[in-house]
Amino acid sequence: MPEPYYADDSVTLLLGDTLEVLRTLPDSSVDCIVTSPPYFGLRDYGTEGQYGLEATPAAYVETMQAVFAEARRVLTGDGTLWLNLGDSYSGSWGAQGKSGDRSSTGVQHLDGGRYPKAAKTGAIKDGAPPAKNLLGIPWRTAFALQDDGWILRNEIIWNKPNAMPESVRDRLSSRHEHLFLFVKQQSYWFDLDPIREPLARPEALTESIVFGGTKGPGGKLGASRRRSGGNPSVYGGGQQKGRNPGDVWSITTKPYPAAHFAVFPIELPTRCIQAGCRPGGTVLDPFSGSGTTGAAARESDRRYIGIDLNPAYHELAKARFVQGAFFFGPAA
Repeated sequence: MPEPYYADDSVTLLLGDTLEVLRTLPDSSVDCIVTSPPYFGLRDYGTEGQYGLEATPAAYVETMQAVFAEARRVLTGDGTLWLNLGDSYSGSWGAQGKSGDRSSTGVQHLDGGRYPKAAKTGAIKDGAPPAKNLLGIPWRTAFALQDDGWILRNEIIWNKPNAMPESVRDRLSSRHEHLFLFVKQQSYWFDLDPIREPLARPEALTESIVFGGTKGPGGKLGASRRRSGGNPSVYGGGQQKGRNPGDVWSITTKPYPAAHFAVFPIELPTRCIQAGCRPGGTVLDPFSGSGTTGAAARESDRRYIGIDLNPAYHELAKARFVQGAFFFGPAA
């Protein structure tokens, strides 16, 4: 492991290319990975060697395959990977600008939905879909990780009730992102209780409830039979702590002015960590950014390892950890 950029009793920040740094970490040394890599073709973070500016979607997917193959080695056998990815459209390249070489990366950028020829993997080969095509980057990546041996357990939809408006008139606005839950083996650590949602009627656990009925004269339903305690299959057992939150999470975005513009709300990694990392375990974010996953890990009494290529983002994360300023709004 390289010399830490910052370390305290629960947090370690490592500086460098995430693939190279991951190769220095021991086998089975982290219990949970929660991360949101730079999205394909969306923004230029101004750092040489950054991910997300690959020439084609296929090249981006190959990069993600390489990163998460190494992450899989580092993850314990019963560990979990929570991968947040957004999508992009051909011919719409956000802060990347127009075609031409970027001095920071030397990557040939896309213009009007046309890509350079080449792609070892993925559906796009010699050409590209016309401009305005949704590229399906999250699912391309998910399928590639499946091909590498990961088990895909959930696709979670992160619904953003306060999503930024889009200046488009010929399609619907995008108001969600994908969060995939991957595991290495069929048996893995998962605790649903910390993220259960409150019961709509908790009083049903103790009060008498009507259950079904008996047939009366003429085959009609007669008076229903009452029994106290509720239906154990619905209200009892593990359900006493609440209900399964399901695979659509409505979480509002929360600004963090000091950080770069791709900060996800702390409630998102908090849910992942509380459900997918054993108490006292270690959480890894290979794309640490401003340290939101680290803040969630620390507040959840887990250790944290964060990797980032840009020292400026580690400075933001360091400030958060030193000051103890973790939450910037309510969390689950």
